[in-house]
Amino acid sequence: MAVAFKVTGAERDGWAVLQVSGELDLLTSPMLRQRVHDAVAEGHHSLVVDLSDVFFCDSSGVGVLVAARRLIRSCQGRLRLILPDRGAEDGSHVNRVLGALGVRRLFDVRPDVDSATTDEADPLSA
Repeated sequence: MAVAFKVTGAERDGWAVLQVSGELDLLTSPMLRQRVHDAVAEGHHSLVVDLSDVFFCDSSGVGVLVAARRLIRSCQGRLRLILPDRGAEDGSHVNRVLGALGVRRLFDVRPDVDSATTDEADPLSA
């Protein structure tokens, strides 16, 4: 069974929002990397990456997220990840992977798009 990977983009309250779904792995992570670079090239330095519909993430996916953080920081921008406690049906796999690798603390993590695109909500604790 082939699993569709998709990245869709939108803008909300001055934030570029990338909605990612499917498996974030060696084959699909270059697509997310390109979309992040495209958003920055278009002048978006406030970026939300919604990973709530990603049900698998390997080290190449984590690498893309870390590289996105580095790119956004080099532009004095802001990157927020959406990693709900319960996402992609059986819990946020990406949340668990980032935590296991010890890099979750590097990211500003929010539970949903509403809180990610406002400055009122505090990030979720690592």
